[in-house]
Amino acid sequence: MAATKITVNNDGSIRVEGDFEIVDPQGKVFGLAGRTAIGLCRCGHSANKPFCDGSHKAAGFNDTVVARELPPPKPKI
Repeated sequence: MAATKITVNNDGSIRVEGDFEIVDPQGKVFGLAGRTAIGLCRCGHSANKPFCDGSHKAAGFNDTVVARELPPPKPKI
């Protein structure tokens, strides 16, 4: 099993569990206060982006997730 588990929840957040760090575009690390699990916003309505604050419920965010195979990556030119 991987050191980090990422679960894309139906109608909700992306849950990240395990050994991970989250960084901003400049590479600065978010302080997670010792958390080993967090939810990331998927709906775009959170007031605490990139973290989920439950706003998806009031916004009526709806997306059912089913695992699938991705196509191979395109070759880099």
